[in-house]
Amino acid sequence: MAKILIMHRTFEITRVSRKVLSQFLEKHTLEELNTIPHGFSNNLIWNIGHIIVVQQMLVYNLSGLPMMISNEMIEKYKKGTKPEHNVDQTEIEEIKRLLLATIDQSEIDFTNKIFKDYKEFTTMSGFTLITAKDAIAFNYYHEGVHTGIMMQIRKFI
Repeated sequence: MAKILIMHRTFEITRVSRKVLSQFLEKHTLEELNTIPHGFSNNLIWNIGHIIVVQQMLVYNLSGLPMMISNEMIEKYKKGTKPEHNVDQTEIEEIKRLLLATIDQSEIDFTNKIFKDYKEFTTMSGFTLITAKDAIAFNYYHEGVHTGIMMQIRKFI
C-alpha cells in the first residue's frame, strides 16, 4: 500500500508540472507558441509536444506496451527533431488533451500493474532506467529541463 501511495504522489507532482505547462498554452497566442526566438532551436509548443512524446516512449514503448500518441506525433516531437511546421489550433487542442490524459492513464496502468517488462535504457544524461518506475521518476527531471527552456523562450517572444 505504501508503494502505491508514494507513486500516487509521484503522479500528482507530474500533474502539477503538466498544469504549469498548460498555462503556456492558455497564456500565449498561436503565433507565440510557434515562434522560435533567435538563438533557440525550438519553440514553446515543440517543447510541450516533446515532453508528452518522451514520457510515452520512456514509460510505454520501453515497456513493450502501446502508446497513447500517434506515430505522426512521435515523428514531430521525438529526440533529435525540431519544429518543421507551424502548429495549428487543432493540434494545440490535442496536445492540451494529452498533457493530462497521458499522466492519468499512466497512473491507472501503474496501479493495475501492467508494466511488467522493461528494456533497460541509458538516457543522454547518463541515468540508466531499469524499470517503468525508474522512467516515471526520471520523467520529472526531463520535464523540468524543458520547462526551464520554455521559461527562457518566453522572455524572447
